[in-house]
Amino acid sequence: MQRRNFFRSIALGGMTAALSPIAKAVPLQDQEKQKPATNINEATAIPRTAHSMPGKYPGKVVKTSHPGCIVDGQPSETVAYEMLKTSMLNLTGQADLRKAWLEMVGPQDIIGLKVNPIAGKLLSTSHAVTRSIIKQLEEAGIPRKNLIIWDRREEDLKESGFTEENYPGIKIIGTEYQDADGSYIDKDGKFYGESRIDKSQSFFVDLEGEYDAYTMPYMINGGKHSYFTKICTEMVTKIINVPVIKNAGSTITVCMKNLAFGSITNTARLHGPMWHDTCACACAFPPLRDKVVLNIADGLTGCFDGGPSANPQFICHYNTLVVGTDPVATDRICYDIVLAKRIEEGIQDGEKAGSRAFMETAQELKLGVADKDKIELKEINLQA
Repeated sequence: MQRRNFFRSIALGGMTAALSPIAKAVPLQDQEKQKPATNINEATAIPRTAHSMPGKYPGKVVKTSHPGCIVDGQPSETVAYEMLKTSMLNLTGQADLRKAWLEMVGPQDIIGLKVNPIAGKLLSTSHAVTRSIIKQLEEAGIPRKNLIIWDRREEDLKESGFTEENYPGIKIIGTEYQDADGSYIDKDGKFYGESRIDKSQSFFVDLEGEYDAYTMPYMINGGKHSYFTKICTEMVTKIINVPVIKNAGSTITVCMKNLAFGSITNTARLHGPMWHDTCACACAFPPLRDKVVLNIADGLTGCFDGGPSANPQFICHYNTLVVGTDPVATDRICYDIVLAKRIEEGIQDGEKAGSRAFMETAQELKLGVADKDKIELKEINLQA
C-alpha cells in the first residue's frame, strides 16, 4: 500500500493486516491490561435523551435482500428504493412510508447522512442507497436544504462522487479539508480542520498521538484527546448512519466503526488494544449517542476480506440492506453476514475469539443489544 493510502486508511480507522484488532495474537486478558485510562465515565454520566441509542426500536433489525439489486455491475437505485421502503415499513410497523420516516426525523431537523467513502468508488456507500434515502426523506417533507452528506475527509467524499454536482442543493462536507491548491493549511498556518472540530467535546485516552508532518493533516491534532467534529456537535440535529458492510480482519467495520472513527480526530493511536473500545466508547458520547436515529447498512456491495480498503478480489455483492435504530444489534447481524462469507471463502473456519468485543462493550454501555438471542430479526427476500 502506498504511504498516502496507508495513512489515509489509518486516519479514518482503517486497518491493514498489521493493524487488525484481531491479527495480533494477544490474549484477551493481556489486552485488558494494556488498555489506557479514558474519560468514558464522563460520557455515561451525561443524562440520556429520548433519541439516545439504541433508539426507538432497541434490538430490532430488518434484513432485506433482493437478488436483482445489482444491474450491469452497479447497484440499482430503483431496487434500492424498494428495499429501503420495505425495511422502513417493517422496522416501524407503519403502512405509510412517510409516517415511518417521520418517526425518525422531522421537517425542522438538520439531518446528517454519515456515509463511508474511504474505499473510493469501488466500495463506498452506494449512490443508489444514498439517493433512495434522500428521495424518501423528501417525500416525507424534509427539504433538501436540511440535508448534509458528511465524513472525515472531504477529499474522499469528492473522489467517491459525493459532490454538489451529483447532489444539488445538499451540503457536502468533511472535517478534514484540502483547498484547491492541495494544502491542508490555511493562510494563518493552521490546519483547515482545526476550525471544524469542537474542543469542548473529546474522547480522552491516556495514550499519546505522535505524528510526522506528512501524517498530521489526517489526524488534525496529536496528544491524548480525540475531538468531535462540529458537524456532529453543532451542524446537525439528527444523524442517519449509512455504512458499508465490510470486514476488518476477522471482525467488521460497519455501524459503530463508521460513526466512531469517522467523527473524531487523532485516531491512529486508537488501534491495537483500543480499537474495539473506541468503536463502542466514542459512540457513547452525546454527539453520537443522542443524535444517531437510524442505521442503514449498505450491503448491496461489500467485502469479506481486505477491508476497509477496496481490494477487487474480495469485493462481493451481499444484495442486502440491514436496517435498525440500534447500531449494536445492526452490527451483530452484519457480523454474521460477513463471518458466513469468510467461512464460505475459506478465509477462516469459525469465529475468532474477541471479534465481537466492541459490540459487547457497547451493550455494557447501554448503546444497544449484542446478544443474538435477544435480537428481533426480520428477514425479507424480495424477488427480481
